[in-house]
Amino acid sequence: MNLLWRTIAHFFAPVPRVQNSFEVVTSRFRVLPTDLDVNRHMNNGRYLSIADLGRLELLRASGLWRSIRRRGWYPVVASSTITFRRSLAPWQRFDVESRILGVDERNFYTEQRFVVKGEIYARLFVRGRMLKDAGGHVRMDELIGILGEAPIGSGVPAWLREWGVNSGLPPAKSPAPSSWD
Repeated sequence: MNLLWRTIAHFFAPVPRVQNSFEVVTSRFRVLPTDLDVNRHMNNGRYLSIADLGRLELLRASGLWRSIRRRGWYPVVASSTITFRRSLAPWQRFDVESRILGVDERNFYTEQRFVVKGEIYARLFVRGRMLKDAGGHVRMDELIGILGEAPIGSGVPAWLREWGVNSGLPPAKSPAPSSWD
């Protein structure tokens, strides 16, 4: 609930347009007291919540948000991995730089960086899916139709595709019993 106002502010704020879906979009933030943990730095879970706002801004700046919503689609996170390098302190300004890396057979991948004065404090990779309001997932050829082809030299690194496969769980309609070895 404490991100509600921040979400509203970012959703309705004007965003600069980018030329294509694969450009970096920068979102500006400040560490608020509600972002802190007991160590008085930004809570590790808050990075993921703020990254959601960065991805929303990326979709809006590229025009994808309007295109996917018109089709009755919406993005969800299938898995993510984040690496922390430095802490963000109370009231500190920071940017979240977000970009779409590319797609595989079922997912799209984004990279996001938490940056202070040009220096990376944390980096997040997200494997996402596009789902349909009516049920089911969007085929990648449909998504590529509105994303466009990734520029030459960009794309999803092999290690990230492998991580996507290795971190996956069975489909929602398949059993996934919790048994510890």
